[in-house]
Amino acid sequence: MSRAESVTSAGTVRGVRRAMIVAVVGALLVASLLGIVALLGGDFGELQFRIVLTTLVVAAFGTTALCHLAVVTRAVRVVGFAGIVAGAGAAICALALIWRDWASATGPEEGLFKSFVVLSVLAVSLAHANLLLLLAGNRHRVIRAGLAATLAAIAVVATMILLPVLTDGAIPGSGDDGYWRWLGVAGIVDALGTIALPVLAAVLRPRPAPDGGAPDPATAPAQVGGGTGAGEPVRLRLGLPAGLADRLARHAGGGALENAALDAIDRGLAAAESSRPVPVGDPPTRSVPDPARPAPDVPGS
Repeated sequence: MSRAESVTSAGTVRGVRRAMIVAVVGALLVASLLGIVALLGGDFGELQFRIVLTTLVVAAFGTTALCHLAVVTRAVRVVGFAGIVAGAGAAICALALIWRDWASATGPEEGLFKSFVVLSVLAVSLAHANLLLLLAGNRHRVIRAGLAATLAAIAVVATMILLPVLTDGAIPGSGDDGYWRWLGVAGIVDALGTIALPVLAAVLRPRPAPDGGAPDPATAPAQVGGGTGAGEPVRLRLGLPAGLADRLARHAGGGALENAALDAIDRGLAAAESSRPVPVGDPPTRSVPDPARPAPDVPGS
């Protein structure tokens, strides 16, 4: 995939994310209003009780969905989409249980309830993991190790909760308190990582390169007027709008986008400098391309 296509895809994902966030917040508002009307609308009966439960289900799904949407523009977006699917499935099962006519129900209620529990645990666990995955770009060894340990603890806790449900109590069996002790240990590691990692990420900074060189350009901020040292180039990370990315791709003509961008910037700056009034007595200046930079592979240049 070319850089232009990558930028266009990222813009599309961001647009979908904004639309989903608006839809989730709108659903939360509507459900909240229905809950308020049900509570203040007179006698509180079975219908009002179901409406309140529906409001809670929509609120829970909206909360987890916002956690999943936090990573849909990142490289780990597949985890976010998996969480959204799990949350939507759990909400559907919950609504089916709430609005079921239990007086004449003859279907497999047990299977529906198990599906609700399994999907709910998955949705909550993935929402938890997605919030922690916001730290995945941190390059500090302590943060990366702690993140891996915490994500493993989340997976262990979810698995140990689901096993008794899926096996109808055959795992861990009766009289085995060691299983629950280990579940408690995994839960403590999970809670410790959840609390400590954001604090450590705010305090610790990535270490410099072992050879004393410049920091990683992916994490170092770009400096205007010079690089990380004398004579070093400035590295910029730009998110181009879809239209501008398409124009740059056409300007490159199949060549490297970086060279095309450098050529466009150089020509634009030269044109801007040539249009400025030159003071009397000062020789006109002309933009001279950097000899260290390869010539842009642009058709006609």
